[in-house]
Amino acid sequence: MLSISEFGEMCHLSPQTLRFYHSEGLLVPADVNGRTGYRSYTFEQVEQAMLITVLRGTGMSVKAVRRALDEPDTTPALLQQHTTEVRRQRQAQDEAISDACELVNSWPEVRLRHVPEMTVVSKLVPGLSAGRNQYDWDHDVALAATTIQDVVKTVESRGAVVSGTPWRAFAIETPGQKRQIHTDEGPHWLVKIPITADEKAVAALPGDVEVQTFEARDELSIFIPGKSSIVKYCTALSRLVTHPLDGAFVNHACMRQLLHDDGVETAAPICKLHETDMVS
Repeated sequence: MLSISEFGEMCHLSPQTLRFYHSEGLLVPADVNGRTGYRSYTFEQVEQAMLITVLRGTGMSVKAVRRALDEPDTTPALLQQHTTEVRRQRQAQDEAISDACELVNSWPEVRLRHVPEMTVVSKLVPGLSAGRNQYDWDHDVALAATTIQDVVKTVESRGAVVSGTPWRAFAIETPGQKRQIHTDEGPHWLVKIPITADEKAVAALPGDVEVQTFEARDELSIFIPGKSSIVKYCTALSRLVTHPLDGAFVNHACMRQLLHDDGVETAAPICKLHETDMVS
């Protein structure tokens, strides 16, 4: 029999780790002295300690390691599942690092621009799926991206040409949309895609895709790189509405988010203080 210190030295495991493994049921001592509580191990347990060390070294959870020990046949599948998750986490972390570097090295600045009149197609983004009972930003972002892909395929199949960066805007163009946007279910957003199309292509579009004229306007915009998030949106909105303007203000109700490949550009029209024809 080996004492806990002897066994730990042999397996390169501290007594604290061995006690933890005991409490979690991963490596139960061969004997525990009922009077002193001293733990003792056998040479045969070294192999089990090695397997635990190898699996824990991958970052696998105690729960997964315990299952691998209890059900050895599941170990390859557990390792594959863990590998997939680790790769997903690494990709997410790499993207976050790239996002942080770009943000820190080129801090977003508000800019003023004139946007010309253009023809756009518009479609409602579906609301939250069944089973959800509160607003989910990431879910809506993903739905908007899917809706844009579907609309692009549709308009191109009818002979129209996408002529600009797609964006999403609040779904407040009709009284019904305004009522729904204040609910958990939504829909909360519309997607807009600039197109160039002749009358034949426009006539061939399905009924759920509306052709509109986007009127020319002056607007403030700010580009923030990386994946869209609620905190980035709030930051962009804060920068826009607090940007100093002479005799004018930013109408955030008519805000739009242009969905670039490398980030999101938030833009809102500039309204003169005497203008009253605004979306509320």
